[in-house]
Amino acid sequence: MYSLAKRWLQPRRSVAAIAAIMACGLVAACTQAPKLAKAPAETDSAKTATARPAPAPSTAGSPAPTTSPAEEEAPVASEAPEEPAGGAAPPPYPQASDPEGGSGRSYETAEPAPAPPPPALRPSAARPSPPAVAPEPPMPNAAPGAAANASAEAAAKAAAARRAEEEARAAMAQRYDNAKKSAAAAPAEDPAKTYDVVPVFYGTDRAVEADPKRLQFGAERGHQLQLGRALVTVPLIHKVPHIERPVVIEIPYFKVKVYEEKEDPQKHFTVQEIKGLTEAEMLALVKQRLATSSTFKDHAFVFVHGFNTSFDNALYRTAQIAYDLRFDGVPFLYSWPSGGKVASYTYDHGSVEQAEPRLAEFLDMVIQKSGAKSISLIAHSMGNELLLRVLERMKTKVPRGVVISQVILAAPDVDRDKFNILAREVIKFAKGVTLYAASNDRALSYSARFWGGVPRAGDVPATGPLIIPGLDTIDVTAVSTDALGLNHSGYAENPALLNDVKALVASGLRPPDKRFKSILAVDSAAGKYWRFQAETAAVP
Repeated sequence: MYSLAKRWLQPRRSVAAIAAIMACGLVAACTQAPKLAKAPAETDSAKTATARPAPAPSTAGSPAPTTSPAEEEAPVASEAPEEPAGGAAPPPYPQASDPEGGSGRSYETAEPAPAPPPPALRPSAARPSPPAVAPEPPMPNAAPGAAANASAEAAAKAAAARRAEEEARAAMAQRYDNAKKSAAAAPAEDPAKTYDVVPVFYGTDRAVEADPKRLQFGAERGHQLQLGRALVTVPLIHKVPHIERPVVIEIPYFKVKVYEEKEDPQKHFTVQEIKGLTEAEMLALVKQRLATSSTFKDHAFVFVHGFNTSFDNALYRTAQIAYDLRFDGVPFLYSWPSGGKVASYTYDHGSVEQAEPRLAEFLDMVIQKSGAKSISLIAHSMGNELLLRVLERMKTKVPRGVVISQVILAAPDVDRDKFNILAREVIKFAKGVTLYAASNDRALSYSARFWGGVPRAGDVPATGPLIIPGLDTIDVTAVSTDALGLNHSGYAENPALLNDVKALVASGLRPPDKRFKSILAVDSAAGKYWRFQAETAAVP
């Protein structure tokens, strides 16, 4: 009987033992559930064991361990996630706010979880940043932030201004480099060559003088516009910025010649050819030259000479400026009927007034029809009044796509009040306007005495030079030379001034002290102006 009862109880003990083991497992699972809920992350193997029936391969490339019920119920060794082999960060657990697994999701479910979508199709919230890195607090919207923004904006504007200045300087340097490269790439010059040739396209209202050798324009008023082109030779021995001409001995102020050296293109500026042209013929030649321009691409300048200048001297001056600037655009000259003598000052002033309609016609052709896209205007002495009067009238006639780039007013023999009115109108449509003035210009001193002692616009009296808002006034007293016996062509006779003219035409960089270190800013009661230092060569 005992043996029969023993055999009957043995299976029951096994069942009780199994029940006891299962109860212990249930208790262990219940005690570890809070820890699993709090754990910020788990390893690939643990996550796979609790969420998926088939484990994924580990990040280290080793085969995934098989999962048993005992392993599913094993406690977590550490609450901090272990780093997989290879140093790669483990995939994070879904957080309580994640759509894939919130706080109400059981990690011990016995049923297989549905396969997650591919990583490319999961919502961005399913892959939060690793919890080991604390999230950055949001930036407060406070007044200090607005101040910081304003400071950053001011710094950005200052940086933009510096960049603009650097770009202008780079553009100027690039033009110089292009000129050097063009010279280097040019075919080897003929060893027998002794001079270069500069074309000058002219307009004039001078009367023609009889001369069997060539077309000649004198001092008489012709009352009509005549067009043409002159080919001016420049000797290879030329020294910047002079005009080499035959030695002439004459009676001062009256141009009566006592002796004159024979003209030689190997040593002197000469007129090789001069020919009258129709407007259509001139424009065809102008466009042909513009098409070949590179350093001063599609650029032209117009020079209007001053008092006491003959037609040929105006041609030489225009050619010299173009040659020394290495200007490969189109140089234009407008020559009004100056008497060519100091004693003809009154006649010259009348010639300027009557030349206005012809210069207006000439400038209209250059601006409207030449094809030049950038045009600079250079006037000297009494030519300033002629140019300013015409520009005041034609300010609204500049077509789209054409820019009046630089207006350079050198030693203007113009009443100060009149100049103030006229220049303010030009400032409105020109990119830049520059006034060169000097205290030692003898021609302007003579003019001031003629006009009752009132300083001219190009003078620098004891009270200082003329200052107009929007116009750059530069005192060139320190670099003027005694050119032509009158100290009246310093703008082209001094290398420092010529270098500044070149920089203006090439880049338009302003203010002047940004172009050359030798130009200093001066603050006065009337405002700011600039001044060349003595004995300088306009070093950038």
